[in-house]
Amino acid sequence: MAAYVLVTVSLGLLIAGGARSSCVTGKGEGPCPPPLVGPDGTAVRDKYYFVHQPLKGSGGITARVSDMTGQMRLPDVVPGVRNVKEGVVPWAKAGLLIRRSLTQGTPYAAVMLTGDHGVRMQYNFIHDVPGGSHNGPQWLRLIRSGDTITGYESDDGATWTTVGAVTLPGLPETVEIGLFVTSPGALWDMAEAFAQATATFEQIRLQGAYGSWRRDDVGVTMESDGTTPHHPGGVVASGDKLIVTGGGDIGPATAEGGLRADLLLIGGAVGMIVVFVVTVTFFLAEHRRGLTGTGLPAEPSPARSLAAKAVVVGAVAFVAGLLASGVVIPVGLAVLRANQNPIQPITLTTELRVMVGYGALTAAAAVLALGLAALVKQAIVAIVLVVALVVVPYLLAISGLAPWLLMITPAAGFAITQSIPTFAHVDVGRSPLVGYYPLPPSAGLAVTCGYAALALGAAIAVRRRAVPRRPPATSGPAGSSG
Repeated sequence: MAAYVLVTVSLGLLIAGGARSSCVTGKGEGPCPPPLVGPDGTAVRDKYYFVHQPLKGSGGITARVSDMTGQMRLPDVVPGVRNVKEGVVPWAKAGLLIRRSLTQGTPYAAVMLTGDHGVRMQYNFIHDVPGGSHNGPQWLRLIRSGDTITGYESDDGATWTTVGAVTLPGLPETVEIGLFVTSPGALWDMAEAFAQATATFEQIRLQGAYGSWRRDDVGVTMESDGTTPHHPGGVVASGDKLIVTGGGDIGPATAEGGLRADLLLIGGAVGMIVVFVVTVTFFLAEHRRGLTGTGLPAEPSPARSLAAKAVVVGAVAFVAGLLASGVVIPVGLAVLRANQNPIQPITLTTELRVMVGYGALTAAAAVLALGLAALVKQAIVAIVLVVALVVVPYLLAISGLAPWLLMITPAAGFAITQSIPTFAHVDVGRSPLVGYYPLPPSAGLAVTCGYAALALGAAIAVRRRAVPRRPPATSGPAGSSG
């Protein structure tokens, strides 16, 4: 088990020591800035084109999104020749927005039409409320009353349906209200490529707003010359219509939010092979010592003995897993920061959950190995089986080949190490390397525990049936000494 701790910690610190992040800004290439943090402390993206007016007190805005188009870059057909096609990505957004100010990361609420997810109401970056499944032209309305923002949708502009109502505590008396468009990048090869959306807004009606339209490309970055915007947005007026173009996203940051704590535990999958070898060897050695010369088990209750071994193995594995994660996560994060890498924010509660959860995962995997060893009674076979069930699916999922394996195999338990949630309203590459797990942390661990309980229960049942009944003791003839 000491070897397991050493392997897990060494591989984690090797990852931390080799990580180097750099960004190109208007000042040239250099260390990346710290992640932008939203109202809930989560790393967020806040880049969009905004056509807006100030709104004092209560009021609202109504508009019809009559058209939504865009451009996105696809993998190059000819090497070196950019392959940009017409189309919008699933989470491209065009709609109505109310926010405290133009300062990035500040509270907001928005109702929008998306590229492929219908109407949504989103607020404060991490919250998403589904509306109707419309992908064509749609009327939208956003109303402020005090700190409450309510979003509506309509097919005809006459009959309205509430999408959602949210409260943004502490909104100032004057906020910004208007039209926005943004589009996350096209996803391929577990990375984002260029994408932009354009939406046509018509029959725009404002209530309570004042002044003329203001136009801001919020969050736009500059090329290396420091003056040229990189993929700028814009707006064109056509009669009573406004045609708005924008790129970026308003939502949780994934890869852009910095390196994650759970990356430091990737080497633990390799380290667990040591745990499996130790567990299987421990059981089979005890099993051989427990046999008498006649091949009968010496212990009075084989089932109880196996359960006791599972408790011992699980407890030792839990301590080893907790020790490994308790060392590699804080030390690894310190190394990442020392190398000027941006780090995804992580609360103390989440950090503790990851460390304790990793100990629980190690314990459950060890008990699974014990149960398989008790069933097959062959060391090599048991070790190969548990590696095939736990380690191989995880490595395949990391490569992006079969992420669904993290739902149906004991490898699902690695979800407990997830330090950043998998948000449903953000598309990411289907790999734990970029933070994707198909199951929530507790559900993933429950799958592994279920496999462990099933294997151990089956082994106990088999051992109970396999114990032969000893013949009852008989006495000799009367008067004999027997």
